[in-house]
Order: sequence, then structure tokens, then C-alpha cells
Amino acid sequence: MLKLAAAAAFSALVLAGAEPSCNLVPGWAQTSHAREYQADNLFEYMDGNSEGYLIYGFQKMWGVTCQKGETTFVIDISQMADTDSAYGMFTANRDLRQPQQKIGMGGQIVPRRAIFAKGRYYVEIAANPEGDYTTELREWTAALEKIVEGDSVPPAPLSWFPTDGQQSLRLVPESVLGIRLLKRGYVAQYDYGKGFVALETSPESAAAVFEKLRARFADNWPAKLCDEAFQTEDKYLGRLFVFRKGRYIAGYAVKGEGKDAAALSARLADKM
Repeated sequence: MLKLAAAAAFSALVLAGAEPSCNLVPGWAQTSHAREYQADNLFEYMDGNSEGYLIYGFQKMWGVTCQKGETTFVIDISQMADTDSAYGMFTANRDLRQPQQKIGMGGQIVPRRAIFAKGRYYVEIAANPEGDYTTELREWTAALEKIVEGDSVPPAPLSWFPTDGQQSLRLVPESVLGIRLLKRGYVAQYDYGKGFVALETSPESAAAVFEKLRARFADNWPAKLCDEAFQTEDKYLGRLFVFRKGRYIAGYAVKGEGKDAAALSARLADKM
């Protein structure tokens, strides 16, 4: 009963924007004042790393440091702008050399660190001193996953890109494909090029950006796919096919032979 009460209390605190409690997992005690930071003062805690959070739409953080014996866990919960941003924060910080676990929308546990994203929240735990704390980190992430509000289903765009030959897939927080007009979106890397889906707030805003994008590539020719589309050749991106479907601007940039940017884009559009 005490454990359930502690979990319920912690959940209410997190969602209300107050301090988390070390009592969530038995045997741990708080060692310092709880932390709370906004976007305008995160630098006081993160120093030079705060920009890495702000670029993903960071809004607020609640943190606490807990100790059990000689082991210290630094636990921080960050509220991001939306689900895409929270997942993007996770993908930006995971170790690509290590496997991913099914914690929330996605998570990872390594000997001294655990991270996961759920809903609008990005959760991280750092362990000290040196050692392997995998068992304790699993216990904490399991407890936190139950009480942090939000969806555990990964963002829909992750399922739209073909997995065959895919090397990586991540949320790019600004300048998708290196194009400033495409402010934020998902990019899938393949050995032959890149697939992308840029996120806009509405079909109207996407249409306005699409027209500016078409003008940026002056030497283009029209194509037929979804709401509107065009093709072009670019010095750096290669053969580029761009289309709009509702509030999304998407397509493929292909280099080399053997792959058709238009066909790949049509396959992507069918999934969206």
C-alpha cells in the first residue's frame, strides 16, 4: 500500500510540475534539494548542454538526486513541446552501439545510464560512481514508466519509412535535409540517400512552405503525387522528389543509380 501511495503521489507531482520523490523505489533517500528548471534558466544546470534540450522544444524539468548505500542516481524528467520532440530527444541521446529497450515509446539502459521517452516527457537517470547498475536502473525505469503520463506508442512517422537498407531514423529538430524552410521532421538514412517527412502545423502552412521550397529549386518540373509534387536535381542531394500530403512535406533524395526517388516517394505516401 505504501508503495502504491508513493507512486500515486509522485505521479501527481510530476504532472503538476512539482518535485519527484526518491520514495518511488524502496530503499532510496533524497540527498539534496529537488531541482526545477524552465527554458530560460536551464543553462544554470546544464551549462553548455542546455541548447541540446532547447532545440527539441524543452519546456520544463523536474529532478532529484537519490542515494542508496554508496550509489547515487541523478533523475531528471523533462517536459518537451510534444511527443515528436520527446522521442527526438531520446534518439539524439541514445547510444547507437547499444540495443534499444521497449520502455515507453523507446528507451535504453546501459551500465550507468537509463533514458526513455513517453508522451511529452523525456526521462533520464545517471548513476555514480563507476559500476554496473543495470538491475537498479531497470527497477527505476519500470517504476517511472508506470507513472509518467503519455502514450507509449512511438510517433507514427517512424512506421512510414521502409526498413530495408535503413541505416538510421531520427527526428531532425531544424533544417531538414539542410534546408532551413523545412523546420523540423524525420529523416531516414539509407546507403543510396535519404527519405524525409517534414512536419507542419496545418495543410495551409505546409502549402505555403511547399511553394517557397519549389521556388528555391528553380530548375524543377511538376510531378503527380498526393496534393502536389515536383522533382529536381541538386548538387548535394542528388535526384530529389518532393510532395505534400496534408500538413506533411515529404520525399526522397537519391544519389547513385538503381533507386527511383519518385517510386520511393510513392511508397512512402501510401504509408502516410
